[in-house]
Amino acid sequence: MFKINKQDNLTNARTGRIETPHGIVETPAYVIVGTHGEVRTLEPEDLPGTDTQLIIANTYHLWQMLGEEGLNDFLGLHAYMRWSGPLMTDSGGFQVFSLGFLKDQGMRRGGQMGKGKSEERGAKSGGKSEERRVKIEERITDISREFSSLITPPSSPSSVRVTESGVYFSNEAGEEHYLDAETSIKIQEQLGADIIVAFDEPTSPAVDREYTAAAMARTHNWAERSLEAKESKQQIYGVVQGGAFEDLRQKSARFIGALPFDGFAIGSTYGDAYGGTKAQTADMLNWSLPYLPVNKPRHLFGVGRIEDLFAGVELGIDTFDCVIPTREARHGRLWTSQGHIDIAKAVHATDGEPIELGCGCPVCTGQLENKDSWVSKAELRQLFENKDTQAGRLATIHNVFFFNNLMAQIRQAIQTGTFSGFQREYLARLRSAKRE
Repeated sequence: MFKINKQDNLTNARTGRIETPHGIVETPAYVIVGTHGEVRTLEPEDLPGTDTQLIIANTYHLWQMLGEEGLNDFLGLHAYMRWSGPLMTDSGGFQVFSLGFLKDQGMRRGGQMGKGKSEERGAKSGGKSEERRVKIEERITDISREFSSLITPPSSPSSVRVTESGVYFSNEAGEEHYLDAETSIKIQEQLGADIIVAFDEPTSPAVDREYTAAAMARTHNWAERSLEAKESKQQIYGVVQGGAFEDLRQKSARFIGALPFDGFAIGSTYGDAYGGTKAQTADMLNWSLPYLPVNKPRHLFGVGRIEDLFAGVELGIDTFDCVIPTREARHGRLWTSQGHIDIAKAVHATDGEPIELGCGCPVCTGQLENKDSWVSKAELRQLFENKDTQAGRLATIHNVFFFNNLMAQIRQAIQTGTFSGFQREYLARLRSAKRE
């Protein structure tokens, strides 16, 4: 059940509550990614200190990890994760894109081409090499944006075989595994998340209108089949597709929005993370959201940078999921209200201050076991230099808390009618920090 608490007077931003059997999610909210049924580097007891409300796990990868026999004996994600809060699972449809077109184009999530051997060696060495790797990847992202429209993939990616009924995934041994709407829903029911997602087919930014329209039609058919297959009381979201085409996005939003889903998700592989632009993401939302019921929650897949969060909330998005807090933490990129810092930089070698003064996370306040003060930037940098497993854990605790806390500040601003001013001041501070 979803209830809107406060609607902003100047924008489409709103606060709300998603009620689930495992607790309430106050929205707008960041959904933390726990792909294989865990938030990487964290123990279950770390999660309360990050103010996490909702975690999303990956249906495809859990299906491959557990197998049919393992799923039949599975006690559920909550027990497996030792997490008592709300959980969400995707449909497995994203892997049609990530293991298909994205892999065929030599790219991985984040709009980055696969690393060469020399880059891999540099990433392992840490310090300046890690900083150099990040710069290389950022440059590759820029290049991929410029040339993504020139990439012409095959009509169906080589590592997946898409049919009207479902999808065949091929592994390195040449074995095929079949996933369709009915199977996806059954797996998600066995996993036992509070919110599940209808099976869909995201498309690559490089495919043409004809393929995008065909994939959208399959998504619509699979959405109806997902609803018919569902036997549980779990909440289920339908997914709007349609690529970078205004009429297709509108058509998809009308169709999916008219079905009896509990909420809706926007497929976002045309965002800046996959070679597109922020403007394209905004267009996609502007085309879709007006045709979705206002009294049901809207989720945006794979978008989670600070600027994107503000833009999405302004347009009426309620929840976001992204790997940025966790993945970037493992590489030493830490987020603050002044933007990100790369802990590998030498400037932090003697810095005795916490990651961010005023941050309320356990790492910055010293509220950790066997610790009577904050973890300084110098200490954390040394842990990364030593390849200590605690480095990723501490960085992840901070990043996850930071993004959850940012969403709490956004909720507060909406509640008090100050969202537009808060957004303007926050983003201006980020831009100023980047120039320094």
